[in-house]
Amino acid sequence: MDEIFEKRKKIIYEFICDEFYVPMKLKELAMLLQVPKDQRDELKAVMDSLEAEGKVHVTQKGKYIKGEAKHLRGIFQANARGFGFVTVEGEPEDIFIGEEDMGGAMQGDEVEVAITKAPAGRRREGKILKIVNRGTQRLVGYYQSRKNFGFVVPDNERILQDIFVPAEQSKGAVTGHKVVVELTSYGGEGKKPEGRIVEILGHANDPGVDILSIVKAYDLPSEFPEKVLNQAERVAKPVTGADMVGRKDVRDWQTVTIDGEDAKDLDDAITLTKEGDNYILGVHIADVTNYVQENSALDREALKRGTSVYLADRVIPMLPHVLSNGMCSLNAGEDRLALSCIMTVDSKGNVIDHQIAETVVNVDERMSYTSVKKILEEHDEEECRRYQTLIPMFELMKELSEILRNRRHKRGAIDFDFPESKMVLDEDGTPLEIKAYDRNVATKIIEDFMLLANETVAEEYFWQEIPFVYRVHEAPDEEKMKKLITFIQNFGYTMHVPKGQEIRPKEVQKLLDKIEGSQEEAMISRLTLRSMKQAKYSPDNDGHFGLATKYYTHFTSPIRRYPDLQIHRIIKDNLRGRMTESRRDHYAKILTEVTMQASSLERRADEAERETVKLKKVQYMKKFYGEEFEGVISGITKWGLYVELPNTVEGLVHVANMMDDHYDYDETHFQMVGTHTGKRYELGQKVKVRVTGCDTIARTIDFELV
Repeated sequence: MDEIFEKRKKIIYEFICDEFYVPMKLKELAMLLQVPKDQRDELKAVMDSLEAEGKVHVTQKGKYIKGEAKHLRGIFQANARGFGFVTVEGEPEDIFIGEEDMGGAMQGDEVEVAITKAPAGRRREGKILKIVNRGTQRLVGYYQSRKNFGFVVPDNERILQDIFVPAEQSKGAVTGHKVVVELTSYGGEGKKPEGRIVEILGHANDPGVDILSIVKAYDLPSEFPEKVLNQAERVAKPVTGADMVGRKDVRDWQTVTIDGEDAKDLDDAITLTKEGDNYILGVHIADVTNYVQENSALDREALKRGTSVYLADRVIPMLPHVLSNGMCSLNAGEDRLALSCIMTVDSKGNVIDHQIAETVVNVDERMSYTSVKKILEEHDEEECRRYQTLIPMFELMKELSEILRNRRHKRGAIDFDFPESKMVLDEDGTPLEIKAYDRNVATKIIEDFMLLANETVAEEYFWQEIPFVYRVHEAPDEEKMKKLITFIQNFGYTMHVPKGQEIRPKEVQKLLDKIEGSQEEAMISRLTLRSMKQAKYSPDNDGHFGLATKYYTHFTSPIRRYPDLQIHRIIKDNLRGRMTESRRDHYAKILTEVTMQASSLERRADEAERETVKLKKVQYMKKFYGEEFEGVISGITKWGLYVELPNTVEGLVHVANMMDDHYDYDETHFQMVGTHTGKRYELGQKVKVRVTGCDTIARTIDFELV
C-alpha cells in the first residue's frame, strides 16, 4: 500500500515540476489526471503529503505550485548513538537527523534544516543545510598524548568526535589530565575538529577534579569578581534601629527555621498561632533586596548566575557567602530584615485574609527536618525535652499542613513522590553512602507553607495588575498525552480526557493514586512526568497545571533564585508607594528578558546537578563490583532491563547478557519474553542482580541477572 502511495506521489510531483505545468486547484488536477470522484480523497492525501514535505505549496487561491523544501531554524541535539534531533522553538515535535544528514553539526549548534520526510503520525525527518551559529566553543575532556600531538576525549557523550590537539597547543598536558579545550577548527570532510588546551583541571583521579570538570563543562561561574565581593562586604552590616523604621516588628513572635542539617542559606522562617478556628501563619522571607540594589555589581552578577547550584560536594551560590550565609540568612538569635506574608487560614485551608509587609524578625531556633520529625513522629524523649516550648507550635504546623495538603489534593494538584538521592561524601569527595532522601512530616510542612505563600502573593499581584514574575506550568501537549494514555492501557489503566478539551490535572492525579503501590508505579510516574511540560518563569500568568492553581510565583527563596529577588523588588516598590507609571514601564520592559534568562539558567543548573548525581552513583557502585543486590525492574527496552536498587541507583542488564535464553521485547506489554523457556520479565518485578561494570566517563552502571 505504502509503495503505491509513494509511486503516486513521485508521478504527481514530476508532473508539477514539468516546465509546461500551470498552477491548478485539486479539482482541476483530478480532471486532468482522470481521477474518479470516489478517489479524490486519495489524491488529496497525496497532495497533503507532498505539502508536508515542502515539495508543493498551496497558493491563497488554493492552487498547487512547486514548493521549495521548508527551511526551519533550530538547535541541534546530538545522540551518543550517532544520530541527532533539531528542536525548533514553537514546534511541538523535534526533527530526526540521520548520521549522513548532519552536515558537520555538533551538539548545541544553531542550524538550518530542511524537512525531507513527514510521514503521518510519525516524527519528521530532515537534513541540515547549514550551521548558523556554533553552540560549542569550549569542551571539557580527558587528554591523551601521542608522540607529537594529543587528543581530547570529550566528557559530553553528545560530542561525537575526539578533538585533535597539536603538541605546541597542549599547554604541557599529559595523559590522564582533565582539560578545557578551546576549538580552533570544527573539522569536516574527514578531518577531526582541532583545538588548543586553555586550562588543565588536574589529574582525572585527583580529589574534586570530577566535579570541577562538570562545573567547567556547564560553564558555571565558580569565582566572584573582586568588585562584587567588595560590595558584598560593604553592604553586609548588622541591622540597626534606622533599618527597622517603618517595618512591622515581629521579633517577639515565636519563630523557627526548618531546613536540612547542612543548609547554610536560610531563606524562610515560620510563625504559627491559632485564633478561634483560624490559623495565623507567618511566612517570613529574607529581605535580600535590602542588600542587593537594582543594577548594582551584586545584582548584575546574581542575574548572570540566575540560581545557586547545589552539586554533590559544593554549592555555587548566587550571592557571596557573606550575604547568602551571613546577613541575608535568617540565623537564630539575630535581628534580620524580612518580607513577610502573614495569612489567616480557615479550618478548610482557605486564606481568608492576608498581609504582605516589610518586617524585622528574630528566629528562636534553627530546627532541622530530622529533629522536627523526631518530635512529631517518633516522640523522641530527648528531642521533646530540648524543644519543649516549641512543641505546641509544631503540633499546629502538622495540623495545618495536613489541611492544606488535603485541599490541594481535592482540587487535583499532582504530587510526584520520587525518591531523590541523598549523598554522604568524605572530604575527598568519595561517596561513602547513597540513600533515598527522606520526605517526612517536616519537609512536607515547609513545602505546604511555602506553596501557600507563593500562591497568595501571586494572586494578590495578579489582581493589582502590576508587572510581575509568575511561575507557570502549561497544560501537557495533546500528542504526548495521547501516547501516555495508549501506554497505560497496556496495564489496564485509563485516563479521561473529554473530546476537544485539555486534560485536567485531577485526571493525572487520579492515575497516580491508582498506580500507588503497584509494580509499574515508578515507570508510569516517570513517563507521566516526561509527558508534562517544563515549568518556567514568565511575566504572563498562565497558571500552574501541576499544582492545579491559577496563580503561582516563586517568592520564598531570594537568596538562591533570581526571580524571587526580582519579585521582592516589585513588592517593595509597591508597598512603599513607589510604583509609578515609569516604574511599571521599567518592569514591563525588563521582565521578558529576565524570565527567559532565569528559566534557561535554571535548566543548566538542573542538568549539572543531575550529572553530578549520576557520576557519584557510578563511583559509589565501583566498590561493589561483583556483588549482588535485590532490585526492581524500573524500565524495559529492546536493548535490556533497567533495574533500580533501594538506594536509587539504576543500572542496565543488557539483553545480550541474558544468557539463559533468547529474549524478545514485547512492545505492547513492555515485557521481555524468553523464546524457549517462556520466562517473562515485567515492570516492577523484583530481581537479583550482580554489578558487572561502572563507566565513570559515560556515567553508566551495568548489571547482570543472578
